[in-house]
Amino acid sequence: SAAAPLPEEDCMKLNPSFLGIALSSLLAIDLWASKRLGVCAGENSAWGSARPLMKVIEVSGHGIPWLLGTFCGLCQSDSSAAREVLLNLLFALLLDLVLVAVVKGLVKRRRPTHNKMDMFVTISVDKYSFPSGHATRAALVCRFLLRHLVLAVPLRVLVVLWALIVSISRVMLGRHNMTDVLFGLVLGYALYSVVEYCWLSPLSAPALFAHW
Repeated sequence: SAAAPLPEEDCMKLNPSFLGIALSSLLAIDLWASKRLGVCAGENSAWGSARPLMKVIEVSGHGIPWLLGTFCGLCQSDSSAAREVLLNLLFALLLDLVLVAVVKGLVKRRRPTHNKMDMFVTISVDKYSFPSGHATRAALVCRFLLRHLVLAVPLRVLVVLWALIVSISRVMLGRHNMTDVLFGLVLGYALYSVVEYCWLSPLSAPALFAHW
């Protein structure tokens, strides 16, 4: 009797597409490099002694401190110009949280297997890895601060370094793969342009500014 045909998913693809090979290769490189760079993923990792410092950096890029700090500054500010900047920063941070949560929920990429789920204040969608919310926020806040705060050159350099260190720490801690962080940086950089386009001012949102 003739043998039953194998299911399609069990059949060997003798002529895989070039795009499929390229994507599979990039994914393999991403996973391999991310695991090699996760030198602070655990206490027994190569740079395990630096893990507490990396976790402090993690908190510095977390959404809650930024939201609380911006909201407190907005409540205590007595300058209309400062309130406008802080209100738009608050809008940018909220937009960032929503967008990252939506993308994570759609992509549903699991975090690296070497990650320890001991992150600072997480919600259900944080079990997913793509994109890195810290990297997105770091790029967004970096562009925002450089554009709207008058900073001396050393402080501008420190802001950029902070954004880069926060992003790199995500891979070092094993929280994310490299592509999660790279996409997060691109997304945050682009998101700032959206914030600028939708800039809230006493002319565009008079009721909001009347409240504050």
